[in-house]
Amino acid sequence: MKTVETLLRAFVDLHPEEAARVVESLDTEEATRLLKTISSRTALALVERLQPHVAAEILQRAAPERSGAILAEIDPRVASAIVQHLDEAQRSQLLSDLPEATSQSLRELAEYPAETAGGMMQTKVAALALDLTAQQAIAAIRKAPREALYYLYVTKRDGELAGVLNMRDLMLAAPRDPIEPLVRTNVVSVPATMPREEVVDLMSERKFLALPVVDFNNKLVGVVKHDEALQAGKLEAFEDFQRLVGAGAEERALSPVSVVVKSRLPWLFVNLLTAFMAAAVVGLFEGIIAQIAALAVLLPVVAGQGGNTGSQSLAVVMRGLALREIVPGTKKRVIRKELMGGIINGVLVAVVTALCVYAWRHVSGDTETSKIGLALVIFLSMIVNMAAAALSGAIIPLVLKSMGRDPAQSAAIFLTTVTDIVGFASFLGFAMIFMQMLA
Repeated sequence: MKTVETLLRAFVDLHPEEAARVVESLDTEEATRLLKTISSRTALALVERLQPHVAAEILQRAAPERSGAILAEIDPRVASAIVQHLDEAQRSQLLSDLPEATSQSLRELAEYPAETAGGMMQTKVAALALDLTAQQAIAAIRKAPREALYYLYVTKRDGELAGVLNMRDLMLAAPRDPIEPLVRTNVVSVPATMPREEVVDLMSERKFLALPVVDFNNKLVGVVKHDEALQAGKLEAFEDFQRLVGAGAEERALSPVSVVVKSRLPWLFVNLLTAFMAAAVVGLFEGIIAQIAALAVLLPVVAGQGGNTGSQSLAVVMRGLALREIVPGTKKRVIRKELMGGIINGVLVAVVTALCVYAWRHVSGDTETSKIGLALVIFLSMIVNMAAAALSGAIIPLVLKSMGRDPAQSAAIFLTTVTDIVGFASFLGFAMIFMQMLA
């Protein structure tokens, strides 16, 4: 057993992220047994790197004393995320067994969702009282834990954020001088309820090392560090990408199969429904496809080109929403730009496609009328589908955003539905119109 523990400790010390991913791939009961066999130090390093819902499942099955000791030692933000995944009874029990300061900190953090400034913040932050002298302020700084010092934030006695103090100004002040005249009151702070992506944007724009977080009464409740904001930005980008294709935001490469099924299956059923809708459109033109086999060959060309066009528009608009480039009053301009781009690109691509189809049917020995008819059908349908795809790629995320939904939430699935249905309907519809030429 000691050999196993030594190997595990070495693995965690050298490759902590990989060790956590391995534990996540284990059965919950097996992972719980593993947690019992390793030292507290090794367990802390592992739990801090596990996905919150996985850590919660393991800690629920572990001994209460063991779970409480781990939650008391790990980063408060990580502990708060884990606590939010516990059932109500287990959460109350664990929090009541923790030291009062730790329990209070976790309760405060648990009030805020993980994707807000409150969910990202560190609650350990040192602040100076506004009525101190320079000498008293320096003494307070010396007593404060290093990990709690970011900027020299100054608060009133009730905890309300008053401003920030420059260290140079403090050191140059006379010992008995009050610090209040030295405080810069135009400090930038963020409310605890501010969405995570807005916090990341603000910190990237201002280049701050940290941002103070305040509650509804402007009281200082924590601070968001720069490295944490960068990590949150990366996490947000990956989550958006996974939502875009219908995968769960919390799923990881080594997540259990149950998580894979739970997060993906609903959107696979949605995709199946939309696929049947597209198939129903093709079924309406079954007769003409049976007469002209070339139509079946060219259907994927039209749908595929529309899908690529829509994806391009979707990516640009999603970026604009994420970076706040699309503000109120610019939506119509964005939609108009994407539509015009789709039409122009559609015409250019349609010309090349029509020429290729004409040459293909010429080699096949079709009549001149049939060659021209098929080239005309794919020319017109390509323009219609690419224009509709570009328009849909712009409108879908904007509509989701206006509805208060995440614009990344499976937008690609809805876009594929539009491009397939419009592509099939336009191509086969024009084929019906020009049936005499094709026949």
